[in-house]
Amino acid sequence: MIQVRARRWMIAVAGAVVLGACAAKPVTAGGEDVQVFVNADVVTVDEAQPSAEAVAIREGRILAVGSAADVLQLAGPGAEVRDLGGRTLVPGFIDAHGHLAIMAQVAAMADLQPPPAGEVSSISELQAKLGEWRAAHPGALAVTGFGYDDSLLAEARHPDRHDLDAVAADVPVILLHTSAHFIACNSACLALAGINAETADPFGGVIRREADGVTPNGVLEETAMYLVLKHLPAPDQSMRIAGLAAAQTVYARAGITTVQDGATTPQQVEDMRKAASEGAFYLDIVAYQHFADGTSIGEDFTSSRAYDGHFRVGGIKLVLDGSPQGKTAWLTKPYVVPPQGQETGSSGYGTYSDENVEALLEEAHARGIQVIAHVNGDRAIDQLLEFEGAILATYQDQDVRTVAIHAQTAREDQLDRMVELGVVPSFFAAHPFFWGDWHRDQVLGPERAAKISPLASAKAKGLAYTMHTDSPVVPADFMRLIWVAVNRETRSGQVLGAAEKADPHDALRAVTLNAARQYFEEADKGSITPGKRADLVVLSANPLKVDPSTIKDIRVLETIKDGRTVFGAEE
Repeated sequence: MIQVRARRWMIAVAGAVVLGACAAKPVTAGGEDVQVFVNADVVTVDEAQPSAEAVAIREGRILAVGSAADVLQLAGPGAEVRDLGGRTLVPGFIDAHGHLAIMAQVAAMADLQPPPAGEVSSISELQAKLGEWRAAHPGALAVTGFGYDDSLLAEARHPDRHDLDAVAADVPVILLHTSAHFIACNSACLALAGINAETADPFGGVIRREADGVTPNGVLEETAMYLVLKHLPAPDQSMRIAGLAAAQTVYARAGITTVQDGATTPQQVEDMRKAASEGAFYLDIVAYQHFADGTSIGEDFTSSRAYDGHFRVGGIKLVLDGSPQGKTAWLTKPYVVPPQGQETGSSGYGTYSDENVEALLEEAHARGIQVIAHVNGDRAIDQLLEFEGAILATYQDQDVRTVAIHAQTAREDQLDRMVELGVVPSFFAAHPFFWGDWHRDQVLGPERAAKISPLASAKAKGLAYTMHTDSPVVPADFMRLIWVAVNRETRSGQVLGAAEKADPHDALRAVTLNAARQYFEEADKGSITPGKRADLVVLSANPLKVDPSTIKDIRVLETIKDGRTVFGAEE
C-alpha cells in the first residue's frame, strides 16, 4: 500500500505544510519533472511503512513511497522511471560528528595512517612517507603529515623530535596524530613555537619530556598543541574554500548527505559562509564553533537552524577531555598501562575548569544555543552531566539537545542521567574495530573495554543514540561503521563486548533518523517519507538482510541530495 497518512498525503496533493519545526517545500502530484525509482528494495527507516518497492521524488522532495503500481499512478504518465534492479534504497546518511575543515587540510599532508586506511606500520615507514612528501613539495615551508597511530606502530610509541630531525632539520616537521589530540614535532618546530626546557605545561595539556624530565621530546598533548598550531601559516582563503569544496566528494562517495564540522574556528566559519555564498556546497554542512577556553561565548556569535547556501552554524563545541587510545581521556579509574612518562594510577585529565564549563553551558542555554561536548572518559561525562543537570533546573522547558560526543566509556548510571536530561549520546562506534584490542590490553582492561560505545544499553534505556566516524580520525565509511556496531569485531578478529552489539536496523537508524533528530531536522530528513527531502543512497545490498559479517562489503553506488545525484550513476 502507498503511504497515505492524512497529514502527509496533504504534502503530496495540497502543497503547503509544516512538518514539526521545519517547513517542507510544497510538493504536488504528477508531471514530467517527477522521477520514480522502481524495482527497489526500499528501507524507509519510517516505522509507519518500514519497506517499499518504489519511491517518487519531485522538486527535491519525496512525493510518494509504496508499491510500484500505486507510486507510478500518482507520479503520472510523464514521469521518468528508473529501474534499480533490486538494489537497496536507504535515506541519506547523516554525519553526527566529524571535521570537514580538517578533512580539507589533511588532504594536502603526507598520509601516515595505518592499515586499512593507509600504509604506515613503523616509524621507518613513516619517515619514508615524509621523505616522499617533501620530495614532491620542494618549496614547502614545513613538512606536514596526518594520521600516525602510536598504538599500531611497531615501536608502540610516538615519533619524537630525533626521529623527525632525521627527516628534515632545516624546516619544521609537524605531524598530527590520528586522534587529532597529539602533535609530534622536530627540533625546528619546537624552536618555531618557542618551546624549550623552561616552557611550562599549559592547563589541560602536556609537553612530553625526555629521560631527563626537562627537555621537550617533541610530543605535545591536548592544549599544548596550540603552542605550535598558532604559528602555522595558512593558505589563502581561495585555497581554503577550494579545499572545503573538494572534501565534500569524500562524504558524497560515502553516501553522506549532511556533514558536520565539529570544531570550527572563527576563520573557518567565515570561509564556509563565503563558500556557501559562492554556491560551493551541494551537501548540507553544519558547523559547531570550538570554544577552547574562556568563560563567554561572546555577543558576536550566532547560530541558526536554517541553511543558507547549504550551510549553517548549529551551535558550539566544547572539548572536555582527550583520547582514550592516546590515554588522555579523563577517567574515574586508572589506565591499565599508564601513559608514557607517567606513573601507575594515571587516569587522564580534563581540559576545561569547572568554572569554564559551567559558564559556557549557562550562556548557551540562556541563548538557546546547542552544545556538542567531546567527552570520551567517564569523568569528563560526569563533568558535563553535573553542570547540564544544574543548569536545566532553570531551563526546564528548553529543548537544546546537548550532545555527548564519543561517550566511549559511559556508565549505566550516566546513560540513565542522559535520559533524564535529554542529552543525546553520539557514540564513536567504530572504536571496537580500530582500537578494540588496544583498549582491552593497554587502556581500559577487558571489563571496561567490553562496554565502550554501549549501544545495546543505550537502546534498552530508550536513548535515541547516534553514531559517527569522527572523520578524518577514521575514514568516513558508514558501511564499516554499521558493520562494527553490529559485530564489534576487533582488528584481531575477536568480539569485544558482545552484549553491546547493535541490531542492524538500530545502527542504520542511528546514522539517519536519529542523527536528523540530533540536528533538529527529523521532520525534514532521516527517513524516506513523503514531504521530506529526497536525500537518498543506493546500496549494492540491504544491510538488514545480508549476513551481518558482510555489511562492511556493501558498496555505495549512488548518492542523491535534494533529488540530484551527487555521486554515482549520473556523477
